[in-house]
Amino acid sequence: MSAVQHSTAPVTPAPYRLTTKGVLRSEWHKLWTLRSTWITLLTATALVLAVGITMGVTYDGDDAEIDTVVFTLFGTQLSQICLAVLGILVTAGEYSTGMIRASLTAVPHRLPVLWSKAGIFTAIAFTLCLVTNVVTFLTAQIWLSGSDKELSLTDSGVLGALASSAAAITFLSLIALGLGALFRSVPGAIGAFVGSVLILPEVLTMLPFGAVDTAIKYFPAQAASSLGSVTRVENTIAPGTALFALALWSAVIITAASVLLKRRDV
Repeated sequence: MSAVQHSTAPVTPAPYRLTTKGVLRSEWHKLWTLRSTWITLLTATALVLAVGITMGVTYDGDDAEIDTVVFTLFGTQLSQICLAVLGILVTAGEYSTGMIRASLTAVPHRLPVLWSKAGIFTAIAFTLCLVTNVVTFLTAQIWLSGSDKELSLTDSGVLGALASSAAAITFLSLIALGLGALFRSVPGAIGAFVGSVLILPEVLTMLPFGAVDTAIKYFPAQAASSLGSVTRVENTIAPGTALFALALWSAVIITAASVLLKRRDV
């Protein structure tokens, strides 16, 4: 009988394949395994719902001139801050922990990491905001039924207002995400977001120039204010134009972050 021959040649491991699906899956898992993600998303949802219920319970007819959807979604002004902070944490948070080195080592081309973060975050933020808006609107209508603010989802413009409100918050949060990638610092990005998006337009309104007043309407926060309403908001740009302006701001910030991500050291 002949002896069985055992090969001693080393086994070559299968080559590592980097795919878009794999990068997206990685960013998905990283986002959902962070405690801050759950806390921030739950807080954002709870704030909108709590304020919406409060507005419905306490309504006595004094705010009849306010659009119904705007009235029930006052809480989105608070949830907007929560989601902006989460957007910053998605990018700048990895720099503060040093996790970004592992991410960019696994994905040496770098850009798929940022784009996957932006794509995953956008999908989660918009879905959460839309569902929260719909639930809050329907819940508030339990107390608003029979009043001058009674509306249903099937009424003209209601679903569009709820969806555009969700889109506005999502775009603002995406801008924050891009600022996080630009500054690579959570405090720095939060300061930049508050300063450039919330404070700067208010300062510019003090300038005595008509052209400045017109330009400010296209700034992110001001463009977002024209969305989320069944009726046209006075002294604002058209909703379609506002969505385009927000999309353009987001694209510019993400593009700038992409350029710097390729050029800078980790």
